[in-house]
Order: sequence, then structure tokens, then C-alpha cells
Amino acid sequence: MEEIVTFLNGILWSTPVIYIVLIVGLVFTFVSKFLQIRHVKEMIVLMFQGKSSDAGVSSFQALSIALSGRVGTGNIAGVATAIAFGGPGAVFWMWFMAFIGASTAFIESTLAQIYKVKHDGQYRGGPAYYIEKGIGSKWFAFLFAGAAIISMAILMPGVQSNSIAAGMKNAFNLPTYITGILVVLLLGFIIFGGVKRIANVAQVVVPIMALGYILLSIFIVVLNIQEVPSVFALIFKSAFNLEATFGGMMGMAIAWGVKRGIYSNEAGQGTGPHPSAAAEVSHPVKQGLVQAFSVYIDTLLVCSATAFMILFTGMYNTESPNGTMIVNNVEGVEPGPGFTQAAIDSIIPGFGSGFVAIALFLFAFTTIMAYYYIAETNLTYLLRNKNNRLFSDLLKLVILATTFYGTVKTASLAWALGDVGLGLMVWLNMIAIVILAKPAIIALKDYEKQKKQGLDPVFDPEPLGIKNADFWVKQDKKNDKAV
Repeated sequence: MEEIVTFLNGILWSTPVIYIVLIVGLVFTFVSKFLQIRHVKEMIVLMFQGKSSDAGVSSFQALSIALSGRVGTGNIAGVATAIAFGGPGAVFWMWFMAFIGASTAFIESTLAQIYKVKHDGQYRGGPAYYIEKGIGSKWFAFLFAGAAIISMAILMPGVQSNSIAAGMKNAFNLPTYITGILVVLLLGFIIFGGVKRIANVAQVVVPIMALGYILLSIFIVVLNIQEVPSVFALIFKSAFNLEATFGGMMGMAIAWGVKRGIYSNEAGQGTGPHPSAAAEVSHPVKQGLVQAFSVYIDTLLVCSATAFMILFTGMYNTESPNGTMIVNNVEGVEPGPGFTQAAIDSIIPGFGSGFVAIALFLFAFTTIMAYYYIAETNLTYLLRNKNNRLFSDLLKLVILATTFYGTVKTASLAWALGDVGLGLMVWLNMIAIVILAKPAIIALKDYEKQKKQGLDPVFDPEPLGIKNADFWVKQDKKNDKAV
């Protein structure tokens, strides 16, 4: 099993693929004229605007669902793994991926809004929808939807639940199967309540968990304030082969920084567009900008919190490509949550294991919630207007089963399966958004034009030459009748 998974990862995450992801992000950055810098203030303002409706959720709720997917075990275990195999320089490349990934997240989330539909009284959208409506390829759309269901319901939940179980066992000596049962019961209660319950839970839990985690990291940095210049120098020098200790590791730093950066912030993966489409907004660009900012929250704040706790305390190991240890400060600790636990324990003895276990639970659990929502959206797309209650319940049972299985399988297999699932979605979605970037850029220019005129932007696709945006065409006709 592991040999097959490793082989697939070798194809899906080969060096050319990693650089393609980088190049696409850079292209979107330039064609959008660095929107991730120009519109930062607008992103923050829009985050708290808009209200939910019977059909959709508010911008903040959509952001919370997206962040519940973005902020997961990758923010703790993933960052530690990147440092273990790519050195401290991998942190820089994670930051770089956040910067260019914000433009990629904007493109895919704006497309999700442009081509969204109203199904059974709820807004639905995502890559499968914009592939069919924007590109006009049903087989490609069906392929993505199938890959998304397999990835979100089968391959990727295990990464999250495995980390939860490992954290609970390390901190509280709780058997993994007990953790699995508890997680499944809680998850079942939430996902059987539908998208509104998922949104309500996410908008409360996500901000609290992220803020608490960031505050602890700030506390650790303040206690080691004298190390600020040396830690930042270590990160930047290691990223460009200028640090003697990590010489020759630039390639590994880029590879691990990009891979774990994508895993964490999910820009380009095709997951963020699903909750983006559910937002109640007057113009697609509004939610596109909000989702771009979610990448900053995920990587520049939460991932950096993990990196700083580990690097400021020196609680990490780094292995060279040939298998020798370059740094071995926490001997016998496997790459993952153990680095963060050791970092916190070095400052507050006895506190690290419990804190990280609870943080992992909250981060990873909310991510599995988001995975279900994404899988359900793609199932709805495949079934169209058919009665999907039976299949929806079956999907719930599948994700509950794979979540439990993840708690009792090995961490290496869990991560390998997760990488396969991620790779499948990245490949398909990247092809789609490269082909479809033009409508998103046209929408951005329209939004900016209306803002300059002092208007609250409203979207009308027909004058812009954007076809098949059926929801917005109907919306404009409703507005005209109301006037």
C-alpha cells in the first residue's frame, strides 16, 4: 500500500509540478497588478460586511468555513515537517507561497462566485461548477468532482484525525480508538445538521482557536526577544543557501516550503472556492478578496506562530537529503507536533503536550468539517437535480469511517494518502483556473471601476462579456423588477 502511495506522490509532487504552482501564482500576481498588496485594507473591511440569508452565509461565515479548512494539522505538524526536511529556510518559502497564493485564492474564489448556482434553496459552487460553465467541459468537471469527493471524504480526513489521536495519546495517554469514537460522535452531530450548523460552529471556534495559538507564540517570542535578529537571519539565509549549516538545502527548502505551504493555505487546491460560492455578496470580487486574506491569516499568522515557537526555542531537528542529521536538538522526537510540544515545554514546563493536543483537536476537527462540506458540494454537483438524501447520508458515513480509521493508522501512511489527495485536486484545479483566469480579472476591473465611482459594486456579467453566469443574470433581472 505505502509503495503505491509513494509512487503516486512521486508523480503528483515531482519537482516540475512544484515550480509550476509557483509560476502560476506569480503570473496571477502580475496580471492582477499585485491585488494582494493593493487591496489589503479592502479585504479586512469586506470580511465583516454582508449578512447571511436563507440561501447563503455571510462573508465572515464563508471565511470561517474556508479557514476551518485551511487552518488544520498542516499549521502545526506540517510546519514542523517542513523545517525537519527543508530546514528553517522552508519557512520563507511558505511565506512566499502565502504572498503569491493570495492572488491564486482570489482567482479561484471569484470564479466560484461568478459561476455559482442556487440548488435546493442554497448557493453551491466550486471548481466543478466553474469548469463546466466557464470552460464548457462536463467530463473535466465530473473528473474534478469525483477527485474532490475521493480526496475530501477518503484520503485527507485521516491526516487530521491521526494528528488529533497522536496529540491526545501523547498528552493524556488516551487510547487512539477512544479518541476516534469521540471525534466521530461530535463530527456526526455537526455534519448531520447541515451547512448552517457547520457555519455557526466555524465562526465561533475558528477565531478563538487561531487567536489563542497566536497569542502563545507572541508570548514565547517576547521571552526570547533578543533572538529576533538571529532567527530571521537564519530563515532568510537558509532559504537561499547562505547559511553554512544548511548549505545545499535550497532545493529541499523550496520543495517542502511550497508543498507544505499549499497543504496549509490551500491556495490553488480548489477547496476554498466551495465556501466562497456560498457567501451572500453583491459582487463576486468581494468574496474573492476576503478569501485572499484568509491565506494571509493561515500562513503569515498561524503557520508563523508554529515556526516561531520552534525556531525561537531551537526545539527542532533537520535531516539532510542523504539522511544524516544536520540539527538534532530534540533527539528521538519525530517531525510533527512533538517539535511544538517541546518548544512550549521549554518555556512552560508540562504545558506543551496538553496545549498542542487541544490546539490540534480544534484545528484538525474544524478542517474535517470543511472537508465534508466540500465533498457534499461536489456530490450535489454530480447528482444534479436528483434526490440525493440517500447518497448524502452515505457520504456522511464514509467520512465518519475514514476519520475513525485515520486515528488508528500510522502517521506516515496518513500523510502520504493526504498528499495524494491534495496532489489530485491541485493538478486539476490549476489547469482550470489558468484557462479561466480572464473572467476573474474582468470582474476585478469592473469592481475597481465601480469603487472609483463611489458605488457599492454590483455584478452584471452580460455587459462584461462573461457568459453562463446564470445566477447573476437572474439576479439582475430581479433587481430591475424591484426598481
